[in-house]
Amino acid sequence: MGAAEEWWASYHGKIRAALPEETLFLIGARGVIRDEQGRYLLIKRTDSGVWSFPAGGMEIGESLTDCAIRETWEETGLKAAVATPFALYSGPQNIYTNTFQHTYQHIILSCLLTDVSGDLNPDPEEAADAAFFRPEDFPNQGPTMQRMLADLAAFESTGRLQVS
Repeated sequence: MGAAEEWWASYHGKIRAALPEETLFLIGARGVIRDEQGRYLLIKRTDSGVWSFPAGGMEIGESLTDCAIRETWEETGLKAAVATPFALYSGPQNIYTNTFQHTYQHIILSCLLTDVSGDLNPDPEEAADAAFFRPEDFPNQGPTMQRMLADLAAFESTGRLQVS
């Protein structure tokens, strides 16, 4: 079974098939890995060609922190032992239409991933490439990425989960 068939058999695929025109909630998590040089791991998504932090939808029976670890591992080959939540995004500003013209309101927990092991080896079905970048060198400087980095900085200075 290919990736497309697997997706349509998944929870999110079944909900999308049942409600093809509706805006759906997508509950998921994002993994943020920062190296010793202050660079962040980004993947180049195969569906859109956009560089972003590894992320994806939560599976039934999984926690959001486990989702951040799993999605990052699946997309990059790097596995974290610790996921520290720093921001939760859920408001109407998080409504997106993807490349397949499916609209979702994302409810996403962003986690700083630490105690990382493994070799950087992007999954070609999800990530055309993966690399570490300094924020000023990010291939795309979208407002979402900049907001997330600002939320990480706010969390690290206050210890408070950032919520929007």
